[in-house]
Amino acid sequence: MVTVTDQVQRRTPKEAKTSSVFKKIVMAVSGIILVLYLIAHMIGNLKAFSGRDEFNHYSEWLRTIGNPALPGATALWIIRIVLLVAVAAHIWAAVSLWRQAKRARPQGYVKKKSVAQSYASRTMRWGGVIIAAFVIWHLLDLTWGTVNSAGDASPYDRLVASFSNPVSTAFYAIAVILVGMHLRHGIWSATQTLGQSNRRREVTVNYAATAIATVLTLGFLLVPFSVLFGLID
Repeated sequence: MVTVTDQVQRRTPKEAKTSSVFKKIVMAVSGIILVLYLIAHMIGNLKAFSGRDEFNHYSEWLRTIGNPALPGATALWIIRIVLLVAVAAHIWAAVSLWRQAKRARPQGYVKKKSVAQSYASRTMRWGGVIIAAFVIWHLLDLTWGTVNSAGDASPYDRLVASFSNPVSTAFYAIAVILVGMHLRHGIWSATQTLGQSNRRREVTVNYAATAIATVLTLGFLLVPFSVLFGLID
């Protein structure tokens, strides 16, 4: 005779596995959206090398995408909402998976396999917290000008004012490097979750993830250090 308890016990691992797979898919898809945004954002930042007028024109264009079909900054707000949802979904999935793993191993491992883990994978959580703090500061500094010495000046002037400060540039550089590490591990994890990686493809996936993370990291660091060393003024 099969009891209800036995049925629940047999279903629970399957349900937990299904839930885990769903959360990993949410994390992977939201991560892909954020990577695409980072690529577009990096390309936009590099317009600083075209000069003040070109960069300010680009910044204004961002606020008028879709005009006149879409009034005002409607398209920009749609992009912001999508990004906000993606960030919230990414954080929810990450925290939920961490708690799920912790419940599955309440006493933890006697011996941690830190050698088998990459530095990025072991620091994803606190790295994410630092990145979140950086994004908030970045918005206050360059988007709204609240903590920027140039105040409500043009986007180009705020950019130059912020990165002319070595402390500000150093903080930006640290955050960008953390983003790169987070990104490299995230891309690899996403390909695993979405079934695009196997043993034969692992080397290629690792190289691709490292290349994408490196290009984005260097692309984001190029402008602030160019300002700091007077190549952009």
